[in-house]
Amino acid sequence: MGPINEQHLFIFLVQIFLLLILAKGTADFFTRWKQPAFTAEMLVGLLVGPSILGRFFPDIYRIVFPDDIVQKTMLETIAWIGLFFFLLNTGLEVDFSSAWRQRGDALTIALTDIMVPMSISFAVCLFLPDQYLVDPSQRMIFALFMATAMTISAMPITARALHDLRIAKTDLGFLIICALSVNDIIGWLIFTIILGIFTQAGINSLKLAGILTLTLGFTVFCLTAGRHVVDFVFSKVKARQTSPTVVPLTLLWLLGLFCGAVTQKLGIHALFGFFLAGIMAGEAKAISERTRQVISHIVYAIFVPLFFVNIGLKVDFLKNFDGFIVLLVTVVSMVGKFLGAWLGVHWTRLPPTNRLPIAIAHVPGGSMEIIVGLIAYEHHLITEPVFVAIVFGALVSSVIVGPWLSYALTKRRRISLLEYFSHRSIIADLKATSKEAVIARLCDLVASQEEAGEAETFYKSVLEREHIMGTALEEGIAVPHARIALLRRPVIVFGRSPAGIEWNSPDGKPTQFIFLILTPTHEDEFQVQILSSIARAMSDSQIRKNILEAGDAVTIWGILRAVFVSSEIVRKQDQEIRPSPGVPRDE
Repeated sequence: MGPINEQHLFIFLVQIFLLLILAKGTADFFTRWKQPAFTAEMLVGLLVGPSILGRFFPDIYRIVFPDDIVQKTMLETIAWIGLFFFLLNTGLEVDFSSAWRQRGDALTIALTDIMVPMSISFAVCLFLPDQYLVDPSQRMIFALFMATAMTISAMPITARALHDLRIAKTDLGFLIICALSVNDIIGWLIFTIILGIFTQAGINSLKLAGILTLTLGFTVFCLTAGRHVVDFVFSKVKARQTSPTVVPLTLLWLLGLFCGAVTQKLGIHALFGFFLAGIMAGEAKAISERTRQVISHIVYAIFVPLFFVNIGLKVDFLKNFDGFIVLLVTVVSMVGKFLGAWLGVHWTRLPPTNRLPIAIAHVPGGSMEIIVGLIAYEHHLITEPVFVAIVFGALVSSVIVGPWLSYALTKRRRISLLEYFSHRSIIADLKATSKEAVIARLCDLVASQEEAGEAETFYKSVLEREHIMGTALEEGIAVPHARIALLRRPVIVFGRSPAGIEWNSPDGKPTQFIFLILTPTHEDEFQVQILSSIARAMSDSQIRKNILEAGDAVTIWGILRAVFVSSEIVRKQDQEIRPSPGVPRDE
């Protein structure tokens, strides 16, 4: 391979410009329709790659993507950087501490969602015809890899679907993310071990056992002591009052590079090291939600689109499309993951209404399945038709998860928020200046209306839930909530803080609209629908503006009352609720 010249640089810049503008433009269109951005990026790769452009306009294709090893290596390098930082960001989204605290139900669901689909997929792939294998003598390793690829779930895809449906902050959404976090960790560990066995073929069993022991040891260290070391370092950096974004971002990427180098030296893939680095950094309390958002935006703005577009440049998807293997991989992977999660929920004490949404949330293979497939393809572990099948299966499962999950939630019992929210449940001007003080004030308001407990009991439960997973949303909204055993019905109270309160929100904005939601322990449906309805209503900027400009609690009540229910339910509430003497009417 010769040196890089001016022509190489010119073509490289043209390629990056073309791929980014097409990928981001198409992704923006897809996300408006609630579809994952990576499907658009894969589509762009298919269109400008050998599948379409190379087949129908070969001269143009050779000009933009010349068959030159130096040119290909330049684009390949930037794609691999994107992949490294994508895994780093994925690990950053894994809340290992929360998942560990929820290890009862979350671990049960995660384990069944690994064992069941792996068993089914392994049994099916073990008997595939030789034409789908690179080396029929490696059938066992091939089946193990395929079982892993068809088992791993795409947490980013599900997290986006939960966010779009406004249930990411609910206990149901929290449980789903915890279970998927465990699934990701175990799935990637299994895959890297299998890949290590394959790449280290020919070495003696003692050395192989040493590699596996070191891999497990490094993983355990990162998930235990390593988390505390990283948290300590980031806390010290924050205490120096340096840049809230630039320095943490640099440290995070250095951590990823270090862990990637370690895992690569151990004999397994560097991607697993980046993933572990992200998990460790994700535990650092010194990294604010705003900083995490900035890091995520950088990764998804440049690196991730180039990686997924580049996949379409590698393979001719039309030439290698095999209907049988595509259908087999798609159906078996989706059915296996759905069944595994369904059985996991069945073996917990969760209410039956949670089975369908949790099972659906584990179905998408998405970007994670494609990444695993790409690594195996580049290590010559699978053929091109099998890789194409994995890509199509991941795309199909990712596209349908949003609509399918939305349908599952509509099957729940419908409720009216006004049954649990009234004009007496509003504080128009919160004087408190901290999150804890606001929660305490709202709990006092609940205690003055309900006989199911004292304000201190409510406060401790809400604060405990807040510490496990923050409830701040974007645009100045927070929805602190908890389950209370003695409550017979849900309770909703609202507080407005014109000045705003620091709540560690994802967009960094101060929180001005706080809904405190308390629900009975035994009623799971209430919380999901209440939080979803509030988040959907408050996403309207005009409604937020009207509430902020309202003069008093009566005016705020009128605005919220009109938003939360239809006119038919409002009339029903009017018939049932009569203001007591001295209390102004709701209108």
